[in-house]
Amino acid sequence: MIRTRFAPSPTGFLHVGGVRTALFAWLLARQNDGQFILRIEDTDKVREVVGAEAHIQASLKWVGIEWNEGTDIGGPHAPYRQSERLDLYHAWAQKLVDSGRAYADPYTPEQVEGFREEAKRAKRPFLYRDHRPDNPPTWDGSQPLRLKSEPKAYQWHDAVMGDLSTGPEAIDDFVLMKSDGYPTYNFCHIVDDAVMEITHVIRSQEFISSVPKYLNLYEALGVAPPTMATLPYVMAIDGKKKLGKRDGARDILDYAREGFLPEAMLNFLATLGWNDGTEQEIFTKNELIEKFSLDRVQRSGARFDEQRLQWMNGYWIRRLDLDDLYQRATDFWPPTVAEYDEDYKKKVLGLIQERLKFLAEVPALTEFFFSTPAIDPELITTHKQLKKCSTEDLRQWLQTTSTSLEGSDFSNDDLTTRLNDLLETTGQKPAVLFSLIRIAITQAPSSPGLADTLAVLGKERSLERIRTQLAAL
Repeated sequence: MIRTRFAPSPTGFLHVGGVRTALFAWLLARQNDGQFILRIEDTDKVREVVGAEAHIQASLKWVGIEWNEGTDIGGPHAPYRQSERLDLYHAWAQKLVDSGRAYADPYTPEQVEGFREEAKRAKRPFLYRDHRPDNPPTWDGSQPLRLKSEPKAYQWHDAVMGDLSTGPEAIDDFVLMKSDGYPTYNFCHIVDDAVMEITHVIRSQEFISSVPKYLNLYEALGVAPPTMATLPYVMAIDGKKKLGKRDGARDILDYAREGFLPEAMLNFLATLGWNDGTEQEIFTKNELIEKFSLDRVQRSGARFDEQRLQWMNGYWIRRLDLDDLYQRATDFWPPTVAEYDEDYKKKVLGLIQERLKFLAEVPALTEFFFSTPAIDPELITTHKQLKKCSTEDLRQWLQTTSTSLEGSDFSNDDLTTRLNDLLETTGQKPAVLFSLIRIAITQAPSSPGLADTLAVLGKERSLERIRTQLAAL
């Protein structure tokens, strides 16, 4: 059985890179009827952030990633929080001590720094193994414990990056257990993966340089390494550097709060460095489970393009039926909607559905449907066409429009006919006349179709707004 895992540290929010790693591991497991495990690597207590573990779970659940085993649901290898597994790490560490593959580190930080300076002066790389103590003290848990490495060349196959190799210079003695009794990431994740029977380890590119020392440790423990798959970095939009907070690496739940759909985010993250070999860009969750494969993950960095995410989210919004969209938009209406019923709000939402990129746009696009907007003279004085027209002409066209609409039943069909007739009556183009009417009734630079907008606003409010604009002119 294929077993994959996502093992984040609770040191802050998850951004797109972390969630993409979890997604690829989850897809591989689901595709093969395997299991996906959520493990929390909380051994760095100094950097731990209160609430981060709950945030990790909420982030994964929002995009639709479920797990078979984890801190909240348990499982056959519980506990899944590393700080609760210290006895296990101590036992495995003692095995290495007993086999002669680990030793207590007797040096002070000042002595280690002296070794570094010595190597620097000699213009050679610093290797801790060059300073192994001849008679290390007995390890009692109060000193750092280091692996006694066996330097050698390694060759291995990465499921994404292909065949890789390195020389013995990449192997050094590294810390397994810290003096505070906690294991290092480099040790405990290997123990956990072995105990939890993880078959595939999928992680980001920053860990690839550490793989040789992991292989050395696997050998020391007598454990067969899992299949490794290294994901390239998620890059900033310019493609020149790894995506960071300054470049838009935001809390993934910020997108939920802005009204991005989980289906769109899942789709976007899956295609951030992966494709199925076709031109297809839109994938449902089931399609991703069916088509995903590690050999189609690209080896170069994938650029994070929020404009593409917005386009994709708009596509997914347009796929929703109106009732579903209405439910999802519950928290995004402007405060002025309180006095309006569900039927009216659905009509408004139906008008803007084609234009929405994310649900946080709902207030700006709908406010004029729920409250009378203030007159904004600049909408006319800065309009490319209307600013060329005289006030007298603008008033005449609006008066003609008002007279015509007085006789309308305000059905969409009748309004469409009357608006087209007004173009002939006034001799104006839609860019002039329809823009003037739209500004009068919405005080906005753009709106849904004019006939649709008038029909939803209704006769009384539409005519009142036209009269208000006439008075302002």
